[in-house]
Amino acid sequence: MLDGVNVVLGVTGSIAAVKTVELAHELRRRGANVRGVMSDSARGIVHPWSVEFATGREVVTEITGAVEHVDLFGDDGWADVFLIAPATANTVGKIAAAIDDTPVTTCATTALGSGTPVVIAPAMHEPMYDHPGVIEAIERVESWGVSFVDPRVEEGKAKVASEEAIVCDAARAAGDRPLDGERVVVTSGATSEPIDPVRVLTNRSSGKMGRAVARACYVRGADVTLVHDGPDVPYADVRRVETAAEMLDATLAASEGADALVSAAAIGDYTVEARPEKIRSGQELTLELEPTPKLVDEVRERRPDLPIVAFKTETADEDEAMIEAARETLERIDAAFVVANDAGVMGSDRTRALLVHATDAARFEGSKDGLADEIAASLSVVLDADTTPN
Repeated sequence: MLDGVNVVLGVTGSIAAVKTVELAHELRRRGANVRGVMSDSARGIVHPWSVEFATGREVVTEITGAVEHVDLFGDDGWADVFLIAPATANTVGKIAAAIDDTPVTTCATTALGSGTPVVIAPAMHEPMYDHPGVIEAIERVESWGVSFVDPRVEEGKAKVASEEAIVCDAARAAGDRPLDGERVVVTSGATSEPIDPVRVLTNRSSGKMGRAVARACYVRGADVTLVHDGPDVPYADVRRVETAAEMLDATLAASEGADALVSAAAIGDYTVEARPEKIRSGQELTLELEPTPKLVDEVRERRPDLPIVAFKTETADEDEAMIEAARETLERIDAAFVVANDAGVMGSDRTRALLVHATDAARFEGSKDGLADEIAASLSVVLDADTTPN
């Protein structure tokens, strides 16, 4: 997500600064090179040695004759993005007023002047976050193109956003964003068909692949709607569903205004009439299964021109058999391309898949995050081709 990206992490005097070490580690786990810049107030909460350990580089704690702010954010500066996390109300207000009395605010002014992307993750007590002056400062800084990672407002505090949210927004700000302005719907995970109030028919899908695709599309600039039976995520508008019918209805609704659909969910092929009361154990039982509609077929009927990326899960070990099954889906729904994947990867962090296009097929083996990047990159090419004049 952040491979090779140079991130300067600005730390200010919020108690949330105690999370800085883990945030720096997460940025590096995602591939970033990280350097720290700290205000005096931040040094009273977390020691610069901790940030130095977490980043692997010497931390800037004052601006000296070495003009550290220019080295980092000048026209030929080191940084690709300036991430201020956490940012206090004091710091946001100073950035809005171009007041440069800490290393962090001086770096912010320099970054904004040179056009370096800036991402701010505020953290403060809720009444401070609701102050008219703070709201005005945030709106002013946003109007300059700065991205704000919304805090989690709970227990009377505007707590700093999750590491995942901050890292995603930093990656989005630092990247090229080929999907900027595109609206992408992603389906993810398993569906469940109730048998009775306790039992369900379902499958082994974890939803990791679909969530990774949604995240990869968001990082590339897309507005993402994620349809799944899972948690809220910071990179998408979540439509929570349980059954195949609910997923179909939610996807049809979301697809009305969408530019593309990635159907990564493992949607149940069969449903059953649910019993109103719990079935007693120990008795012989026969379930009458009824087929569910094919989601991609239904969407294609409603949206004839919508680019659709379909997934085709197979148990066959041979690539040719997987490609043949994928091409049947490709031709039936006129898909942009089909991802043929091995059923044995369900629940795993790694995958084996084939990206099957009309004229070729590309093999992929690696992490699901890596495959998601390939899918999002291919989708950006498809959408660019659809919008480029002949």
